[in-house]
Amino acid sequence: MDNLSNIIGQYGFPIVAAVGMGYFIYYVWKWVTTDVKPILGQATGTVIGLIDRIRMLDNDLIRLNQKLTVVLQLREQELQDLRAKNHKLERQIDAKNDKEEP
Repeated sequence: MDNLSNIIGQYGFPIVAAVGMGYFIYYVWKWVTTDVKPILGQATGTVIGLIDRIRMLDNDLIRLNQKLTVVLQLREQELQDLRAKNHKLERQIDAKNDKEEP
């Protein structure tokens, strides 16, 4: 502590503070470039992989939705055809019953 006060007395507080801040900035920069940057690179690769998987799932969902829509349309068309055939058969039965009644 006595050494620090001698340095401040010799060079002045602003100079010592500027050197201290310079060292702090160098330490943070070194820490970021050696520790944080590689981890961010790995995380970026992971995020890109996840985005690709989400896009594939989205495409799969779109295809499944289209298939489901087609199946439902075909089912509705088939039900309409069956209803029309049923209605036609009912009219034929009614017509046949009307002929036999007299």
